[in-house]
Amino acid sequence: MIQHAPSYYAATANASAAYPRMAGDEQADVVVIGGGFTGLSAALHAAEAGFSVVLLEGKRIGWGASGRNGGQLIPGMRWGAADLVARFGEDHAARLVRLANEATGMVKGRIARHAIACDLRPGHFHAAAKPAHLDHMRREVELLQRLLDYDSVQVIEQADLPDQVASPLYHGGMFDRAGGHFHPLNYALGLAQAALAAGVRIFEESPVTALRQGAPVQARTPAGRVTARYGVMACDAFMGDLEPRLGRWTMPVANYNIATAPLGAEQARALIPTGAAVSDSKFVLNYYRISADNRLIFGGGEKYTPRPPADIAGFVRPYLEKVFPQLQGTQIDHAWGGLVGVTFNRLPHFGRVEDTFFAHGYSGHGALLTTLAGSLIAEAMRGTAERFDLFANLPGTPFPGGPLLRHPLYVAGMLWYALRDRL
Repeated sequence: MIQHAPSYYAATANASAAYPRMAGDEQADVVVIGGGFTGLSAALHAAEAGFSVVLLEGKRIGWGASGRNGGQLIPGMRWGAADLVARFGEDHAARLVRLANEATGMVKGRIARHAIACDLRPGHFHAAAKPAHLDHMRREVELLQRLLDYDSVQVIEQADLPDQVASPLYHGGMFDRAGGHFHPLNYALGLAQAALAAGVRIFEESPVTALRQGAPVQARTPAGRVTARYGVMACDAFMGDLEPRLGRWTMPVANYNIATAPLGAEQARALIPTGAAVSDSKFVLNYYRISADNRLIFGGGEKYTPRPPADIAGFVRPYLEKVFPQLQGTQIDHAWGGLVGVTFNRLPHFGRVEDTFFAHGYSGHGALLTTLAGSLIAEAMRGTAERFDLFANLPGTPFPGGPLLRHPLYVAGMLWYALRDRL
């Protein structure tokens, strides 16, 4: 049996029985490919809408980014309200922000409804790495409050920074009470159990080797096939393995995380007094939070080659100790990495190919947007596609350069932004 990659999350996962491998042929209204947040949400929402659903996962439920990410619940998208207004105007931007912000209540609602034990904690603090970033955050908060009556967000000036995070690096920031953090693998396992209870047939270790996207949709695995009315491609960073044309729209980017030894409640509270998740405003950002057992879970660093560092803990440690000098030499108990799908313009990529829907490229905001994406896909399958189309019509382009040049061009761009972070 395939095991989850070693991580803090795998080591502390809730007990969950393995799902069977697919053997033979299956018929369904919907076949979902991918057992991460997007696929699980699409399967669950579709089953609740009355569709019969088969979900195929090539490895284990939550095996990819859904079970390895930083666990940060950051409202919205990578583009803030000010960016969206500048591109689309106030009315259209307001519709996009309202829809994106539905994801917060949807995730929290699923956790409560299905009693998913995933260490949900409130609050997200976006730390300003430069004074100019704080000025931008002031404009963002004003716009959110004026356009949307969004009152859960506030500016934190530098003088009040110690109430948020005990780091010398920042100039203030933006605190959002609606954000939060959780144990992502346990959320995925809980969604799977809810989907199973709703009638979804789940198969693990059943990779799709061929997919026909038109009527009828047909997904082949090594041991059988599923024939369905609709398909859902929910593979994010691995989308190119299933559909190379869609793979051009995202770049699989490696992220690395560590979890310290337990710090104790007092030291943990001293680092992040509110207990919120924290991410900074650098393009190549650091992000961190306190776990339920008072460890610091920290992600950061720049790595532009597909091969992981030989010593992930040693790779991440300098970034941890720069943010928190007081943790120099702290023991690191877990270190792991994974891939996240990033689009060229950092906006998510939704769409439909014949009778098969897809959603990917969340660009670091997938812990919330994925659950929303699954709901919107189920709405579209029921014949109400307006909200799905709001995301499907977002601008975007595939990465330039073809398979040989995509990665070098991406690396060149990331190095440029990393340089700007340092200036």
